[in-house]
Amino acid sequence: MRRVSALPAPVLVIGAVVSVQFGGALAATLVPIIGASGSVTLRLIIAAVVMLLIARPSVRDRSRGDWAVVVGFAITLGLMNLCFYSALARLPIGVTVTLEFLGPLTLATVLSRRLLDLVSVAAAALGVVLISGALTTPWGDLDLTGLGLALAAGACWAAYIIFSGRTGQRFAQLDGLAIAMFISAVLVAPLGFIEAGTGLWSWDALSRGLGIAVLSSVLPYSLELMALRRLAAGVFGILLSLEPAVAALAGLVVLGQRLGGVELAGMALVVGASALVMGRQQHQPRAAELAETTNQ
Repeated sequence: MRRVSALPAPVLVIGAVVSVQFGGALAATLVPIIGASGSVTLRLIIAAVVMLLIARPSVRDRSRGDWAVVVGFAITLGLMNLCFYSALARLPIGVTVTLEFLGPLTLATVLSRRLLDLVSVAAAALGVVLISGALTTPWGDLDLTGLGLALAAGACWAAYIIFSGRTGQRFAQLDGLAIAMFISAVLVAPLGFIEAGTGLWSWDALSRGLGIAVLSSVLPYSLELMALRRLAAGVFGILLSLEPAVAALAGLVVLGQRLGGVELAGMALVVGASALVMGRQQHQPRAAELAETTNQ
C-alpha cells in the first residue's frame, strides 16, 4: 500500500476512475442474471460489510439531526444505484454514464453561477441530445425509459453530493458513509430478494458481486483518499470528467459495446463541459463527496 500511495496523485485518481467504470461494466453482466435490484442489493451488502470493517463507525450519542441526514444519504444512495443499474439493462454503459454525469455537472454550475459554466452546461445538453440518439433515431425506437433512468441517476448523484457533504460535517472520516451504505443495503434488500430469490446467493452472482464491490467501492475510495491529500480540487474535477470516456472504453472491452460517431461527439461535449466546470472548483472536495464509486 505504501508503494501505491507513493504514486503521483493524478495516477491514483485515474486508477480510481478506471476501477469504477470497469466495475460498472462488470455490473452490466450481473444485471441480466439477478436483475437490477438484485445486483444493487449484492453490491451494497458486500460493500457495506467491507466499509463497516474498515471504518468501524460509532453510533453512540447521535442526534436526531444526524440520523435524519445519514438516512437521507442512504435513501439517495440506494435510489441512485437502482436507477443506474436499471439503465445499464437498457443502454450502453458509455451512454448511461454520460447522461448520468449531467447531474453533478448541473449542480456544479448552479453553485458557481458563472456565465461560462452556463454555456458549458448548454454544450453538455447538446451532447446529451446527440448521445441519446434523438436526432438520428425514430422517436418510437428510442428507449425513453432507459434515458429517463440514466437522467434520474444523475439527479440522484447531485443529491448524493449534497447529502454526502452534510454527512461529512456530522460524522468523522468514513463513519457516515459506512452507516449510510448499511442502511441503504437494508432498504434495498427486500427488492433484491423479491427479484432475484435464491439466485442472489449463487456462486456466479456472489463472485461478480464481490468484484463489483471491490472495483466500484473499496479500491476507488482508497485511491481517492490517498490522492486528495495532495491534489488540488480543480485537477481532481478535470480527471473525474474523464469518466464517460473511460466508461465507453470499459463497455467496448468488457461488453463489446461500440458507440457511433454522433454518440462519441456528444460524449466529447459532455466531457469537455465537465472538465471546464469542475476544473474551476475553488474548494478542496471531500473524498466521499466526490467519489464516483458510490454513484455506480
